[in-house]
Amino acid sequence: MTAERAYLAVDIGGTKLSCGVVSLDGRVLAQERCATPPAQVWDALSGLVGRVMAGAAHLQLIACGVGAGGPMSDNGDKVSTLSIPSWRNFALRSSLAQLTGLATFVDNDAKAVVLGETWCGAAAGCRDVIGMVVSTGVGGGIITDGRLLDGDSGNAGHIGHICVVPNGRLCKCGARGCLEAVASGTAIAEMTGQPAAEAPAHVIEQTGTYVGRAVASVAALLDLRLAVIGGSVALGFGEPFFRAAQTEADRYAAIEFARGIRLLPAGLGGDAPLVGAAAIARRQLA
Repeated sequence: MTAERAYLAVDIGGTKLSCGVVSLDGRVLAQERCATPPAQVWDALSGLVGRVMAGAAHLQLIACGVGAGGPMSDNGDKVSTLSIPSWRNFALRSSLAQLTGLATFVDNDAKAVVLGETWCGAAAGCRDVIGMVVSTGVGGGIITDGRLLDGDSGNAGHIGHICVVPNGRLCKCGARGCLEAVASGTAIAEMTGQPAAEAPAHVIEQTGTYVGRAVASVAALLDLRLAVIGGSVALGFGEPFFRAAQTEADRYAAIEFARGIRLLPAGLGGDAPLVGAAAIARRQLA
């Protein structure tokens, strides 16, 4: 009997590391996660990947897809995830390829989410959409006319660094007033003195407002009608966040072709990062 073919999927964030096995039709067959340590991140990640691969010995893993926070260069071989200070120009792709023995493909974690959502999630079949991750940081990925935008260095769609508060808080990128500086889990914890999961109602509403403001700008720029939003902050804040975001997007997306843009939770829910990581490999093997 031929072993079932599947993707090895890896998601790397500032709060948690995840690894799983995803079927060719987008089902998560197995997964494991751990907290992102303050140091020795590669040691934690390689151990996690090794355990998942050992548990998937009965499957035929055909490639490894990886979603990670940016920025990055050289097709993901050099990664400088802002929420992982010890990773600056870290050779992620080649390190994982050597560890797993698989063809390995790395891209921004939010680009991964939009690939997954258009594959088998809330944006399935949609040819023009922005996908967002509102979590430890804020990232985005854009599909227009059915094609994922990469940009000159592979970092296209980074909505977290659109200015939503002129002369606002200093962002880790060096600018002021970026969406990530006011709406990420890290920023919320710094501003409130408590974890984002414990944010009061007015902070949840304000976070949604900032996200909706940024989405409206992107909708006008790229003629989009759909935004799919995942990540622990957005999904954890839930309906009040999405209501505030939709209200602000309706307010600012006033030009006719952007009017009516919809903001939806990621249809894949908590599986979105791993399905998206698998979608990175799927895209490259297509």
